[in-house]
Amino acid sequence: MLLKTCIRNVPQCLTYRTAVVRATRSFVSSGVRSSTITKDKPAFPKGFVLDKLHNNFLDWTEEQKDIREAVAKIMEKYDDDFWLKKDLAHEFPTEVAKDLADHGFLGICMPEEFGGSARGISEAAVLLQTITESGGAMAGASCVHMNIFSLEPVAKFATHEQKARMLPGLIAGTERACFGVTEPNAGSNTLKLETMATRKGDKYVINGRKMWTSTAQRAQKILLLARTTPLKDVKKVTQGLSLFYTDLDHSKVEIKEIAKMGRHAIDTNMVFFDDWEIPAEDRIGEEGDGFKMVMHGMNAERVLVAAEALGIGYAALRKAAIYAKDRNVFDRSIGKNQAIQHPLAAHWMALEAARLMTYHAAKLYDDGVSSGEYANAAKYLASEAAFTTVERAMITLGGVGYAQEYHIERYMREIMIPRLTPVSNQMILNYISQQCLGQEKSY
Repeated sequence: MLLKTCIRNVPQCLTYRTAVVRATRSFVSSGVRSSTITKDKPAFPKGFVLDKLHNNFLDWTEEQKDIREAVAKIMEKYDDDFWLKKDLAHEFPTEVAKDLADHGFLGICMPEEFGGSARGISEAAVLLQTITESGGAMAGASCVHMNIFSLEPVAKFATHEQKARMLPGLIAGTERACFGVTEPNAGSNTLKLETMATRKGDKYVINGRKMWTSTAQRAQKILLLARTTPLKDVKKVTQGLSLFYTDLDHSKVEIKEIAKMGRHAIDTNMVFFDDWEIPAEDRIGEEGDGFKMVMHGMNAERVLVAAEALGIGYAALRKAAIYAKDRNVFDRSIGKNQAIQHPLAAHWMALEAARLMTYHAAKLYDDGVSSGEYANAAKYLASEAAFTTVERAMITLGGVGYAQEYHIERYMREIMIPRLTPVSNQMILNYISQQCLGQEKSY
């Protein structure tokens, strides 16, 4: 039974939170191993990390565990070989995105009124960690990432009419959106964006270019940040940028795919605008307030990217641990050697420490904490821990780790992404130095 159908069948007297829990349990009732802890058995069964998509996270709520089990049940149909084929063919995983949409997960953070589940970033993080950990890595997360979270500014700042027009298709998965913010000449300095949106009656005329715009090849919509007032004419550098959510007209906009190192199943693009007209009614909020609206979602994105990185780290660690147990050299498993097992143990601890930071940051965000210290720290710790874990997994497997059929090399290519985006780890260190340690700005 579909998750959203289960939710509809729960008695109306229940709170929505209780309904989600019961509905998800109904969805997974056919047999994923229970994570219930009793006094008669240890909290952590021996070797639990070897179990694919295990649910032994004692700090998670029951709802988070239920989401984990439901998503794990969906993703078990899409194994590592599925993702390798998609990667080699440069083929978008349409069936995965549709499957998750059909089960109601694309609207996990969106308002109930428009078809969403109104859950928090804490629940969305579980969803995305499970997708990447299943073998999907960043390709798996990126096929739904934009739909799940990136319209937070629309959900918060758009008018009711705009929400009714813009959100249902995204939540249902019938529309795909891309994110047009980064530019070649601006990079992390969003306040220096050059793409212009000039008002002309009931339209805006867009001129400029965007870079690293994922899924633009197949997106029907774009969330676009553009300058409506020249930088030299604003009183504050944070002013003069406006946010739009509009149709992406492929006949009027040039989209050029960027050849890249990994995540080949997901297109990444340069987008060029040349006198492209869009309706003024597609502007979100007041003109000139776009920067603060985009910033509203930045901390959430850092948390979710951290969760995605963690999933890849856990997937690589599991493969390395299994290989260490099974691979025999000199009449003994290589896992008997401390030179093999000690680094793997250390990487499990590093991943767990980063995971605790990630879900703490998620809870703070859901509780309304707007400052970014913990969200940035989570993204840094998770991406670094996951990267070094994948690296150790490749070393553990030796030569076969370099072979595509063992999938570690694909993880290695894709784990670079969370280290670089949505903000570089070096910029995070700058932020922590200034905000937490009171140091002077270094750039």
